[in-house]
Amino acid sequence: MAIKRPKVAIGFIVAGVLMVLFGTIMCFVVPLVIDDQIVKHTVIDPKNDLTYTMWKDIPVPFFMSVYFFNVLNPAEILKGEKPMVEQRGPYVYRKQCQKENITFHPNGTVSYREYRQYHFEPSMSAGNESDVVTIPNMLVLGASVMMENLPYVLRLMMSATFKTFKEGPFLTKPVGELMWGYDSGLVDFLNQYLPGMIPTSGKFGLFSEFNNSNTGLFTVFTGKDDIRKVHRVDSWNGLTELPYWRTAQSNMINGTAGQMWPPFMTKQSTLPFYSPDACRSMELVYQRPGEMNGIPLYRYVAPKTLFANGTDYAPNEGFCPCRQSGLLNVSSCRHNSPVFISHPHFFNADPVLLDYVQGLNPSEEKHGLFIDIHPQTGVPLNVSIRLQLNLYMKKVSGITETGKISDVVMPMIWFEENGYIDGPIVNTFRTNLVVLPTVLEYLQYILIGLGLATIIIAAVVYRKVKAIWSSFRQPRKSQ
Repeated sequence: MAIKRPKVAIGFIVAGVLMVLFGTIMCFVVPLVIDDQIVKHTVIDPKNDLTYTMWKDIPVPFFMSVYFFNVLNPAEILKGEKPMVEQRGPYVYRKQCQKENITFHPNGTVSYREYRQYHFEPSMSAGNESDVVTIPNMLVLGASVMMENLPYVLRLMMSATFKTFKEGPFLTKPVGELMWGYDSGLVDFLNQYLPGMIPTSGKFGLFSEFNNSNTGLFTVFTGKDDIRKVHRVDSWNGLTELPYWRTAQSNMINGTAGQMWPPFMTKQSTLPFYSPDACRSMELVYQRPGEMNGIPLYRYVAPKTLFANGTDYAPNEGFCPCRQSGLLNVSSCRHNSPVFISHPHFFNADPVLLDYVQGLNPSEEKHGLFIDIHPQTGVPLNVSIRLQLNLYMKKVSGITETGKISDVVMPMIWFEENGYIDGPIVNTFRTNLVVLPTVLEYLQYILIGLGLATIIIAAVVYRKVKAIWSSFRQPRKSQ
C-alpha cells in the first residue's frame, strides 16, 4: 500500500493542475462564449425567437399617462393677466405597438411600419374621459399667430370666420374629445378653402393622428454584418436626412428607432435615437448604474442641452428660430403652427418661463425622462419618456379673439410613455444573462481554488509518504 501512495498523490497533483488549467481557460473562454451568444441573439433575425418577438411585438405593458393643464382664468388671460393652471390627470392609456410589412433586404437592413393603438384604462386613471377641462384653442390662437404678418384685411376675415363657427380662444370640452377629436365646422372650412393649413381632416384632437396610426417607414440595420449597427436607422420614409431644420447636423437621422440599442455599452456610450413625433434625432447621456430585479442597468437621461437654444448651445442653432432654452420649436414640421416641445413643467428650462405661468412645479423625479438599459445587450429594462406640448400665444391685431393676451408659451398637456420588462420575460432575461453567467464565473474560480487546494494537499501528502518510504529503505544498524 505504501508503494501506491506516492502514485496516488501524484495523481491528485495532476488532477489539481488540470482543474486550475480548466478554470483558467474558462476565465478567458466563458466571456467570449457569452459575448458570442449575445451577438447571435441580438441580430434582428426571425430565428431568434425571444429577441425577435420582443422587437416585433413589444411584449411588455406600455402606457401613456396624459396630464392636462386646466386653465383657471381664461377671461383674465384675455385682459393680459398671467395664466393660472392646475394639473389634471393622469388619464392613462394602454399602448399597443406592432410592426407590420416587415421586409428584409440583401444589404443587411430590414424595413417596417410600426402601428400603435391606445386604449383607455379607467382603473389606472385619476378621472374619466368625460371629465371637462379648459385649454387654449389651438385652432384659434395658433392660427392667429400664423397669420400675424398677413394683410390686416385677411386677419379681419379670419376673425369673422372664427365668430361664424363660434370658435373662441379657449376650449372647454371632455378629455376624450380633446384627445381623440371633436367635430369642428372650422376644420372642415379650413381644409376646403385653405388646404394644408392644419395637419388634420375631419375631427380635430391633440392625439387624433396618433391612434391607429404608424410612425412612418423605418429601415434599420439588422446587425448581421456588423453588430455595432444593429437597430440603427438607415432611412425613414426613404429619407437619410430631414428637410425641417436649418443645418445639416440638425437634419441628421441618428441612432436607433428608440426601442433597442447595440450591445456592449459602456458608461461613455450615449443613447441616440430618431423620434418622428419630435421631428428630430435626440441623444441621452449616462447618469448612473443601477439594478432592477437583480439585473444590472445603466440609467440614461436627457442632458440639459437637449432643448437649449442656439445662444446657450451653439449646435442647436439649426433648430431655431428659438425662444428661451428648454423649448424646441417644432413649427417647421407642424405646418408652421407655433407649437413647442419641452420637458414637463418646464423642467431644465429657462426659469423665466415659470414666471409667465402660475401653477407649475418642476422636479427631476416627476418630470425628468430616463431610459434604463441592460448594457450588455442594449435592451431597455425601464423606460419613462416625458414631454410637454406648449402653444405660443400673443395678441394679434385684427383678430379680436386674441384680446390683450400677453406673449406667453402656454403649457397645454404633458404626457409620459412608460413601460418596463416584467413577468416571464424578465425571468428568462435574468436566467440567461445574469444567473447563468454568474454561475459560470463562480464555477471557474471554484475550479481554480479546488485545483490549487488539491495540488497543495497532494504535494504535502506526497512529501510525507516519500519521507516515510525513505525511512523504510534505510538499512538498520546491528546491535
